[in-house]
Amino acid sequence: MLEEDQSQEEGAEELLRRALLDDSSAVAVSLRVSGLPLSDALTVIFHGRRDLGTLQTYVTWGSRGAGAIVTASDLLRVPCDLDLADAEDREEAEQLYVEQATALRDALVGADTVLEVWREPLGDLAGSGVAIDHSIQLSVRLPAPRLLPTALVATESQLVVTPVCSARTLADGRPPMGIACAQQDLIRVYPLAGDPERCMEDFLQQSAEHALKLRERLEHQEASVPRFLEISDS
Repeated sequence: MLEEDQSQEEGAEELLRRALLDDSSAVAVSLRVSGLPLSDALTVIFHGRRDLGTLQTYVTWGSRGAGAIVTASDLLRVPCDLDLADAEDREEAEQLYVEQATALRDALVGADTVLEVWREPLGDLAGSGVAIDHSIQLSVRLPAPRLLPTALVATESQLVVTPVCSARTLADGRPPMGIACAQQDLIRVYPLAGDPERCMEDFLQQSAEHALKLRERLEHQEASVPRFLEISDS
């Protein structure tokens, strides 16, 4: 499985490298989103390949201008892609692009703003400092795609909070979004508009209940060992 994952990552890296080198088969359009309260700035990259017939969306942290070098490890794949197929001419395609790019920009601004609101309750209720993580790969697996490469991490408990979204084309408007709270093998997704303090209290309660059930299961398992040894010695 690890070899397969590594092979897929290398394949993605090679596809991107080829795309950046071969102007005849690839086109990239960037959209910078600045003035964000937590991420400061993000760059959306709409990347199309004529030879593969693909049009995909990526988001990277920071403001990347024309000519900037971006590697695959800097890009978060966001499954909210442009859909310009219904445009009858170039003018209509440009109009659809503006509408759909604006929908994604508004989603990013909204998610980043909400994540900033979560920072103080997370620190207060988790009882530790809160770090801002712009890594593409997080230490936990999430049940839904991430929307932006920014996450809050409680430094002691390693509780991760980050916006997630549903996969859909931007022709359908702003994608449905939520806030994922993840810690080891416990993950919950809350509504983006939910009260952060109540969501955190709910998650911490579920985390405590999960830890109690895990401890009881381990104790039960340990109690089984001496009984097994007894029957093995007879």
